[in-house]
Amino acid sequence: MQPIHILLLIGGYFGILMLISYLTSRGDSNTDFFKAGKQSPWYLVAFGMIGASLSGVTFISVPGWIEASSFSYFQVVLGYTVGYAVISLVLLPLYYKLNLTSIYTYLEGRFGTYSYKTGASFFLLSRIIGASFRLYLVANVLQLLVFDEMGVPFFVTVTITILLIWLYTFKAGIKTIVWTDTLQTLFMLIAVGVAIYFVSDEMGLSASALVNLISESDMSQIFFFDDWKSGDFFVKQFLSGAFISIVMTGLDQDMMQKNLTCRNLEDAQKNMFWFTIVLTIVNLVFLALGLLLTVYASQNGIDAHKDQLFPTIAVNSGLGIGLAIVFLLGLIAAAYSSADSALTSLTTSFSIDILEIEKKYDAIRQVAIRKRIHIAMSIVLILVIIIFKYVIADATVIAKLFTFAGYTYGPLLGLYAFGLFTKWNVNDKFVPVVAIASPILAYFISAFASTVGFEFGFFILILNGALTFLGLLFIKK
Repeated sequence: MQPIHILLLIGGYFGILMLISYLTSRGDSNTDFFKAGKQSPWYLVAFGMIGASLSGVTFISVPGWIEASSFSYFQVVLGYTVGYAVISLVLLPLYYKLNLTSIYTYLEGRFGTYSYKTGASFFLLSRIIGASFRLYLVANVLQLLVFDEMGVPFFVTVTITILLIWLYTFKAGIKTIVWTDTLQTLFMLIAVGVAIYFVSDEMGLSASALVNLISESDMSQIFFFDDWKSGDFFVKQFLSGAFISIVMTGLDQDMMQKNLTCRNLEDAQKNMFWFTIVLTIVNLVFLALGLLLTVYASQNGIDAHKDQLFPTIAVNSGLGIGLAIVFLLGLIAAAYSSADSALTSLTTSFSIDILEIEKKYDAIRQVAIRKRIHIAMSIVLILVIIIFKYVIADATVIAKLFTFAGYTYGPLLGLYAFGLFTKWNVNDKFVPVVAIASPILAYFISAFASTVGFEFGFFILILNGALTFLGLLFIKK
């Protein structure tokens, strides 16, 4: 596949997104940008959230995990279902009752201004790191496949990428994203299905033979109960999945902003129910693809592992241009379906939570400020991605930075748990101290535990949230 073909593919793809943006952005109000006028059909929101939840990291990384971790990740996915139930039954009724634009406004009413600003700041930090890393992965792939050969520097690739996202989100924000995410999720799922078809056909596997291959393989083991110290231990993975889904969906402005565009609470709960079912199935399909790719690589002497497995087989294994096209479409769709909503939610949170534009300015002034913040957040993403590339060149260090986002969600978990399940109030001015100290203490506890053979893994989130909860107990009034 030649670079010009990839450029035409990207151009055509973004042309479709720009058309959707034009059709959905007839208005230019903050109500449309932040809440889509609260008129989004719940089924579109549910389908679009799948792409935003999976992202380019999942698209590349989950298939590459199979060789080392089998299907253990599905234990986390099963935990997600519990977390999504909590979101539907506890958090969504709260958000709709308070008629929130930013979900962190709840913290102001419950504890005070310092808690409110702390929660919003931790979200901003988490989402900037997470979104930048996801975009870095995709921009790096495009750089290697296209722009290096054309002599285009990496920072130009990144700037163009963010500019394209800004162009189709700057006017209507979440109103546009509800529709573009639906399209991008569709492209991603088609890519996974076509990839399974191409590889299984090349291996001469019928549908029944494919099912047998997966079910009989040692790599399809899902449940791990043997070693309680291991990061793959079922209880750790399942509980971590439940809490990860609560904080990274239910306490995340990016994901909840989509839910809050539904017409009413009942529609939002329908959205979460069907989103849970479909996302569980989709993750299982990704794991099945990973097993199939791992077996194919082994049988054909392809030396590709982890994040290189899927791209290498799709683009360089000689399976045809069709697989390469759908892989690139799926990768771009998975990455940008999470990146565009991240840019919008960052703009929303900074506008509402940090600058409080709804309290301080009239409607016309609010729109002008929101547009400037949207540009500023785009520039921040560009700078962070470039830092990933040029300052932190070691891929393993980048992976560790990505896990850092998990530490920043712990204080949010502790704050909301304390607010929802106790009636105590706290000394608000000390909340930022607790929120900063908890992740630091959790890190040192995790480092010490690893020296004696105990791996927290994803469980670090629960430890972090518990430390925040205990810290709030110490400063309660």
